[in-house]
Amino acid sequence: MEDCVTRFALFLCIIATTAFATSQTCTPVISKGEKGSPWIVNEIGCWTSFVGEDKAEVHIFKLNFNNPENAIFQINLTDAKPMHLILTSAETAYGLCYLNSEVHLYTNQNSTITLHNAKEPSFQRNFHLIQGLPSEEEELIKWATETFGGVTSFTTLSNVGHITSTGTQGTKPGSPICTLEIEDLLEKHFMKIQSNPIKFCFPQQQASSPETELHIINIAENSSIRNVSLHVRAKKQTRVFMRGPQGTMWTFINPQHTSFASNNEITLNHASASHKIPPALTLTSDTASDVQRMALYHFKVPTFVSYTELELKESRISLVLKKNESPTVAPSVPAPGNPVATNSPTQIPMVIMLYTSADYQTPIDFNTKIQTDKRIFAEISGNTLGSLVLTWKVTKCILRSKGSCLAEKNLPFFPVDCPSNSCPNRARFAFSIEQLQELSSTTWDMECDVSFCYTEQCAYGGKASRNLEFTQPCPETPTRPCINGLSGVLGIAFGGFLIGVLLVGALWFIKIKTGYPTGLEMNSTVVNIPGCPCSGAKRQPVSTNPSPSENSSANASIGSTQSTPTSSMA
Repeated sequence: MEDCVTRFALFLCIIATTAFATSQTCTPVISKGEKGSPWIVNEIGCWTSFVGEDKAEVHIFKLNFNNPENAIFQINLTDAKPMHLILTSAETAYGLCYLNSEVHLYTNQNSTITLHNAKEPSFQRNFHLIQGLPSEEEELIKWATETFGGVTSFTTLSNVGHITSTGTQGTKPGSPICTLEIEDLLEKHFMKIQSNPIKFCFPQQQASSPETELHIINIAENSSIRNVSLHVRAKKQTRVFMRGPQGTMWTFINPQHTSFASNNEITLNHASASHKIPPALTLTSDTASDVQRMALYHFKVPTFVSYTELELKESRISLVLKKNESPTVAPSVPAPGNPVATNSPTQIPMVIMLYTSADYQTPIDFNTKIQTDKRIFAEISGNTLGSLVLTWKVTKCILRSKGSCLAEKNLPFFPVDCPSNSCPNRARFAFSIEQLQELSSTTWDMECDVSFCYTEQCAYGGKASRNLEFTQPCPETPTRPCINGLSGVLGIAFGGFLIGVLLVGALWFIKIKTGYPTGLEMNSTVVNIPGCPCSGAKRQPVSTNPSPSENSSANASIGSTQSTPTSSMA
């Protein structure tokens, strides 16, 4: 008996531990803007004081894209100083460029980058295709040095969305020689970069101690990263769990108030010496949930602050933990009743409008409740990307419930034809909530993914969302005739009188023919209906005196079939 109790307690403990671990994991997504991961990712580059004899700067941008769906970017150099800009990428990418007349753009003649800008006539004059332009970093710097005399900057940009010139000088005091090293991209003040280089998430329920926090870093197995330097300048105790492919080297630069663990070798660099620490554990899986559970188990803590997943093309990167920044658990919720515009990686605000019919002429107000049995026609639209003609496609829509009972459901829909020549920069589709009979809430957020297509190539364009409120249709009730006025009442009364007279006459006719009582017996307080077995009434005897109207031959026939006592009575 005691052995059974022990086993049962152990079983409950395992279940509780599993449930707890599951609740503390999260699924990483591409981080959005500055409110994403607490880590700043820096890659290789250089920044010098070089300016050419033509008073123009020379800048090189190396573009890396992990996902072809995100390979759409925009460059705005209308306020830039005179420059020669060289673009290179190993992946297929599409860019929209805004240049002034003093900016010259260079790409390889066989480049995988497709650039557009038909608004500015100077774009074609300042756009140069170079035969045999090198793609490797050192060779590209050598070519630029031989062609223009030097290089002002070399910048590696992963999954870039938007590059904007600040209009300031792009040089840095010091050496004019470009030497590649891991650099801090935020220091390059002559341009603003919006990029989503990493995947990130945090658990929904955080209960970390105010004195300590745990950050998890996971490098995907298919990533090129093998050397990572970390800068943690924390004022409170910080734990860092690092997981990478075999052969990954982690280097801490002057760690302070930091505890760490990894499946790879760690190097601690101090001002005077360095120290190598062997792997503390074995972990071959790069699945987010496995890495998160292992980190919680290793540090014996109930939760973590952040999970960051890296999948970059560069072999060397630097991670810097942002100072005094922690992600907020509750995301901002837009005010109800207003359209929600979502910025895509290409900075296109998109809005969802709903209509009652396929002609898209009668819009539905944002505060109107939608009946679940109605077909709704939707249109996602946004500002144009310059003169670039794109076809928009809705790839997925989901519904997220509001209120205490959280739920998420895929919204079935079918596309509505919307050619780019007559319906530019928008996508149309139709849906009905009737297919989702199990909806438990009436107030939802609808979020749709949109892709942009140029000729046959499509890439992820962003998300559009809006609020929806549903209502059940009114049940159909059978129509009943309405009776109005005194004449209607008198007509019903007279009809009832006639029916009563006819019924009474019918009952008297039955009595005359059969001899059975037809009235309601009043010998008790209970209403008795003759002939009904459940009414409690007694069957009355048949009268021995036949009615004079009865046929005598019929009586004789009946009497001949009766028993002897009855015959003697006759």
